Amino acid sequence: MSAREPVLAAQDAEDLQVISARLQDAVARLGDLVYLPKKRRFAGVFNRFKWEESSKRRNLRVRAGLHFDGVLSAKSQKLKRGAPDAVVELLAIRFAQKTAADPSGTVELVFAGGGAIVLEVECLDAGLADMSGEWAARGRPAHETEEN
Repeated sequence: MSAREPVLAAQDAEDLQVISARLQDAVARLGDLVYLPKKRRFAGVFNRFKWEESSKRRNLRVRAGLHFDGVLSAKSQKLKRGAPDAVVELLAIRFAQKTAADPSGTVELVFAGGGAIVLEVECLDAGLADMSGEWAARGRPAHETEEN
């Protein structure tokens, strides 16, 4: 197994954009995304595409753990509740802070097909860490562009 990267932390929307970029096109089983209300934590395990090491010849994936602390509630939209083996593809993670003086806000995990998980948080407190060695990906995620 290769050396693991350090944890990426996010405490504001700009930090979260870095984590969102790392997790773009990551896939997860719905059963691997959990809200732990007593711990006020949301956590998930994803197979993420390693955009930072990708080239036309080398496409890699790695297991990565994502967590948010200080979570007050978690709600899903247009996801198959009760289908733990259903696979979802993460497109982006966004944070909307209530006001400049109030650090609480809403985190939205946006999935392909219109699904989302919305977290109400006391403040943005997130972390992402790779948990496994890398493996060859079957292909490279492709996105439609204005040229397509």
